[in-house]
Amino acid sequence: MPKGDKSSYSDKQKRKAAHIEEGYEDRGVSHKEAERRAWATVNKESGGGNKSGSGRGKAENHDSSRKGGRKGGSNQSASDRSAAAKKGWETRRRKGNA
Repeated sequence: MPKGDKSSYSDKQKRKAAHIEEGYEDRGVSHKEAERRAWATVNKESGGGNKSGSGRGKAENHDSSRKGGRKGGSNQSASDRSAAAKKGWETRRRKGNA
C-alpha cells in the first residue's frame, strides 16, 4: 500500500477527516496543512484505518477533538488580565456606567 493511501479507512473516518479539514480551512489554514491535520486527528482518535464489520472496531478517544475548540486564548498572563479587568472596572465606576 503506497504512502498516503486512504483505502483502509472506513467511510465514517473519511467523512470525519473531510469535516475536520473544512473546519481548519474556515479558520484560514492552507488546504494541504488542513488535510494533514485532519488525518492526524482521525489517526489519533481511532488508531488508524478501520475496515467495517461487526466487532472489528476499537473504542475511540475524542480528547483531541474537544481540545480543538478550547485551544488558544489570550497571550496575556493571568496577572495582566486581572490588572486590565481592575482598570476597566475603575473606569466604568468613575464614569458612572457600572
